[in-house]
Amino acid sequence: MENQAYITQRTCFGETIMALRTVLMCLPGLFAINVLSAANPPVAPSAPAVTDAAAASAVPGAHLDYTPGKAPKFWSVATAETIMARWPDYNRAYHASWTYVHGYALYGFEMLYRATGDKRYYDFIKRYIDKHIDENGDFRVVVDGRDRERETGFGNQDNMMTGNTLVMLYEYTKDERYKKTATTIRRALDGYPRNNNGGLWHSRGMNGQWWIDGIFMSQMFLTRYGKSIGDAQYCWDEATLQLGAYARSAQRDNTGLYMHGIYEAGHGGKPARWADPNGGLSPEVWSEGLGWYALVLVETLADLPKDHAKRAEMEDIFRRLAAGLKRTQDARSGRWFQVVDKGDRSDNWTDTSGSAMFTYTIQKGIEIGLLDKAQYAPVVEKGYKGIVENAKINDKGLVDIYSACDGLGVQASYDRYINYKQSINAKEAVAGFLWATAIVERPALEKLRK
Repeated sequence: MENQAYITQRTCFGETIMALRTVLMCLPGLFAINVLSAANPPVAPSAPAVTDAAAASAVPGAHLDYTPGKAPKFWSVATAETIMARWPDYNRAYHASWTYVHGYALYGFEMLYRATGDKRYYDFIKRYIDKHIDENGDFRVVVDGRDRERETGFGNQDNMMTGNTLVMLYEYTKDERYKKTATTIRRALDGYPRNNNGGLWHSRGMNGQWWIDGIFMSQMFLTRYGKSIGDAQYCWDEATLQLGAYARSAQRDNTGLYMHGIYEAGHGGKPARWADPNGGLSPEVWSEGLGWYALVLVETLADLPKDHAKRAEMEDIFRRLAAGLKRTQDARSGRWFQVVDKGDRSDNWTDTSGSAMFTYTIQKGIEIGLLDKAQYAPVVEKGYKGIVENAKINDKGLVDIYSACDGLGVQASYDRYINYKQSINAKEAVAGFLWATAIVERPALEKLRK
């Protein structure tokens, strides 16, 4: 199955089909990026520009009226408008017409719709989903950004993420088509392969490989399905199983921080090249990977019933994670490092994608009453300031996001994480930036609501 083959490629060097990613160079001024510096200081104005990862499929001539080089009033609004300008047909944005990134970004659009009441955001969400769902609630084949037609399958966890958006539309419309299609994804978890502790393989063909990414991809969908459609007890039990088992299996010492992947032998297939032969763990705490876990953990806790048997365990995991994030935030930039717990190394650099995820997570933790505001609000303030320093309005009035990697899979060493190619507008970084700015800017946005 083609989707499964694509996921398998990520285990080595990431999304090889994203051919336009290049080695990160540097840009001048405040938004310059230097991959060899932990603090990311500016470099000489003569540094050449970097190829934009969004340019491969963006509409030619896309532009907005924001002033180049000047910060917009709301970064969240400018980012959403940039996505809509670059890809009015959002199915054409990425490596396939239906991916985890679509759902990830569209959740940010939903946040803006709830905050502002601006129907543009809702219409953009619905237009994307309705391209993929026919009148009977079955998936259509849709042309992607490379003019390819590929069926949407659910033999991997990544493709389940956008099911969250299906449930959202069912909540708003009660249209049975969305319920039927969401149930198709729900049933894909029946009989899905697992490790001995219940951890779901990243895809059906990746024997024994349990990635931290996958917990976000499947459980962001499943918890919302349980809340709004059905199978509630199973959905909460599954989410807490995945989160708890990963925490017990992949923690770096006693830090509350977690490694990127776990490999369990004995399920056939080839061993994962990144796995420690003595325990099966990947070598490092990768910022974006930990960010996936942080996001789904706090989102689960926002709705997990107070009387659920695993509620106390989930809260403990979350508070320990938040303390670990507070401890590892870079004091100078307000961001977090690509390898989170090794910020003292001179070749480590601060990653916008993971930093946005952590900023969102901590703010959400404050809002749902799990973190002390006096202690953690400064972390959010520094995080927000840090990520917007890695954004700029370009000469077309569009938002560009710097200092992140695109489609990074589990790597075999510290050096591979640090030296992995960066790109402007890495798709995960754009969506994460939207989440973080949307939650921090929400109180001001709500005041403007008509």
